[in-house]
Amino acid sequence: MEIIYVYTRKRSEFGRPCCFSDRPAKVNVDIPPDPSVASEFILRNPVDSYVQHTSDMSEHEVNTERVEVESRGVNHVEGGWPKDINPQEVEQTIRFRKKVEKDEHYINTITHLGTLMEHCVKQNNAINIYEEYFGEEEVAEAEDEPPSAKTINVISKLTSFFNVLLSKRDPNVTKRTATHLSWHPDTCKKLAVAYSSLEFQQNTKDMSFDSYIWDLENPNKPELVLKPSSPLVSLEYNPKDSHVLVGGCYNGQIAYWDTRRGGLPVEVSTVEVSHRDPVYGAIWLQSKTGTECFSASTDGQVLWWDIRKLSEPTETLVLDVTRKGLLENALGAVTLEFEPTMPTKFMVGTEQGIVIACNRKAKTPPEKITSTYSGHHGPVYALARNPFYPKIFLTVGDWTARIWSEETKESSIMWTKYHLSYLTDGCWSTVRPAVFFTTRSDGTLDVWDFLFKQNDPSLSLKVCDEPLSSLRLQDNGCVVGCGSKLGTVTLLEISSGLCTLQRNEKTLATAMFERETKREKILGARHRELRLKERARSEAQETEVEEKPVESPHEVLNRARREFFEVIEVELQRRAQAETQGHGSASVFQVKDRAGEEAAAQGEESQLLKDKEEEEEEKDAA
Repeated sequence: MEIIYVYTRKRSEFGRPCCFSDRPAKVNVDIPPDPSVASEFILRNPVDSYVQHTSDMSEHEVNTERVEVESRGVNHVEGGWPKDINPQEVEQTIRFRKKVEKDEHYINTITHLGTLMEHCVKQNNAINIYEEYFGEEEVAEAEDEPPSAKTINVISKLTSFFNVLLSKRDPNVTKRTATHLSWHPDTCKKLAVAYSSLEFQQNTKDMSFDSYIWDLENPNKPELVLKPSSPLVSLEYNPKDSHVLVGGCYNGQIAYWDTRRGGLPVEVSTVEVSHRDPVYGAIWLQSKTGTECFSASTDGQVLWWDIRKLSEPTETLVLDVTRKGLLENALGAVTLEFEPTMPTKFMVGTEQGIVIACNRKAKTPPEKITSTYSGHHGPVYALARNPFYPKIFLTVGDWTARIWSEETKESSIMWTKYHLSYLTDGCWSTVRPAVFFTTRSDGTLDVWDFLFKQNDPSLSLKVCDEPLSSLRLQDNGCVVGCGSKLGTVTLLEISSGLCTLQRNEKTLATAMFERETKREKILGARHRELRLKERARSEAQETEVEEKPVESPHEVLNRARREFFEVIEVELQRRAQAETQGHGSASVFQVKDRAGEEAAAQGEESQLLKDKEEEEEEKDAA
């Protein structure tokens, strides 16, 4: 059954109907201007008016609970053994294995599985399931992409309370600088950051000494807090054992950590045998044990260590370029470089702008300093060899970054323009031989591609407002970490064009480095030739001066007196000659005047005769 209710309404209650029609416009009101009112008008300057074109919006805030994530792990051990066999006893396990291997059921099972496995192996050998058939097209697309970078994570350093992007909650009044970065050698999902304040006057008693290991998948708080006895200036993962890290402290000590044992250092070197200044570089060496490292400091020393015994260094080198081994003449080390493919060689960047190349296996300490390279006006903050061409290395200091070749020690083969702000760090790309990165004190990250552009960086990105202090690139070359003066670490993902090896790039880079090296060699030979000529000229002048006999004071006095009287005599003779010439010129002038008067008289007579002859001719004609 349907129930229907009808609402009714009178037509008069709907209102008056609208009737639209076309008609011309007409003026309803016309108010002419009143000139008398214009005198009372006051000009308003300036005039401000506000117009809001957007709709009104309401704002609501909701404080949600933060999700705290904790890392947990499970330690899997070998199992499946019978209860009567102890897995720790080698003899029992070997005896049990032999017994099982003799069982017919075990043999039949292995034979059956072996047939299936053989079939799978033959399939893999016939077809490569991982082969990329369209790699060339992907490379072409990457070449067309413009250089770019995007921020993927920002980590702010906190001490007692940790949170991402909330550096304002840092309880420290004085912010600490992120002085060094080190990526985890295996996963690249962890980043170790050393924090310290390098400005001595700003260090306070209550300042934290802690440094942190961050897990990028859980950046809400650090995975591990490292607690050294002094703030860490450098921190480095062991490439052979990712659980072990070595750090250089502000007070000159060397410490190492094992992350499986917690945040306290396993062992610290004693103050008496350590550096006297902050340790700006600590690098692991390629050794069989994987426990050897070496460090450098501004006290002018390079020390070699074995972390199994940090009571004293195994070897010492004083950075005295005069090769006398004097510590008071040593140059302070600011950066350290070591290439695993060249295990006996290493390089040191100093405060004085000089790069020192050393050889550890030299027989005597003076021979360990093989050569020096001078090209910066201030400290060398970064020093790195090209991973594709070990003889080519990069230095960053003052306002420029320079590329050097070991074959040319007098000058760099390539360099960037002078920037307005100071350069603080730099490194090579791990996948492209012609690309390197630099950071500046105005918070800018520059990416240089010398094959694409040499006058300006291919990409300049303003990372933050405060100065950038440290830089580290992942092994895959796609993610770069930048540490700032206020302790903020920014991770940026580089575009594929800057982290993908281009076609023929190695060939072009090799030709470019060889060409520039050859050019610098020719210029260096020309400069040496000019210097030799100048030196020979100066030596010849010195020999001429030396050939003159040495006069006694009495002889010098007599010679001066003789020269004085000779000058007076010459002056008297000159004056006498001038007087005689004056009289002679006066008589000559008189003779010339008389001759001039006679010539003028003769001229007048000849003119009168000419005038008379003309008058007579005119009369005859008339």
